[in-house]
Amino acid sequence: MLVKDRMSRELHVVTSQTSVPEALAMMESKGIRRLPVVDKEKLAGIVTLLDLMRASPSPATSLSIWELNYLLAKLPVKDIMVKKLITVAPDVPIDEAAKLMREHRIGGLPVVQNGKLVGMITETDIFTAFLEMLGVNRGGVRLSLELPDRPGVLAEVSELLYALGINVISLAVMPSDPAEGICHSVWRLQGCKDVKGLLEKLDGKGYHVVHVSANDPG
Repeated sequence: MLVKDRMSRELHVVTSQTSVPEALAMMESKGIRRLPVVDKEKLAGIVTLLDLMRASPSPATSLSIWELNYLLAKLPVKDIMVKKLITVAPDVPIDEAAKLMREHRIGGLPVVQNGKLVGMITETDIFTAFLEMLGVNRGGVRLSLELPDRPGVLAEVSELLYALGINVISLAVMPSDPAEGICHSVWRLQGCKDVKGLLEKLDGKGYHVVHVSANDPG
C-alpha cells in the first residue's frame, strides 16, 4: 500500500499572510489539526493547531484584551509556521511514511510531487491503513503462534490451513530474538469452522498457540 492510496486529496491550505485567527477558524470549521502554507502554488511551510495555540497571548500579559486581540489579528502565519519541512512522495510505501512520522515525532506529512503539494497523510490515515492490512475489520479468527525460527515454517502452517479449507487474510511476523529460536506470528483466518480441531492439529505439529480469538468462526 502506497501513500497515494490513503492520502487526503481534499486540501485545505492557507498563505503565509493568513492571520492566526483566520487559520484557527479554518481548522475549527474543517475539523483538522494542521494546514499547509502555500504561496504561489509552492509549499512554504506547515502550521499546526499547537503552533497556533502557542501563538495566543499569555494570560499573564499586562496588555488589555483589546490590545491582545489587535496584536493577534495582525500576526501572520508566516511568523509561526514550520519552514523546515519533512515531506513524502505519493509513491512511497505507507510504512515508510509511518517511519518518518515516528522518527520526527510529527502527526502528518505533506505529500509532494514534482514540487507541488498533492495531498496530506496523517497518523489517522496510517492507523486506518494498518488496520485494513491486518484485516481487523474483516472478522474471522485471530491466531497468535510461536513457531520454530527456521526457513519454510510459515509455508508449512499455510499448507496446513489450506488443507483445512481455511483462508489466510493477513499475516504479521514479529521481530524475535535469534537466541530464542522462536518466530512470533499473528494470523487472521476466515472459513475456520472448527477452531478446536485447528488448535489440536497445530499442537500436534508442535506449534505453540499463544492466543486465539474469534468473532466470526464460520
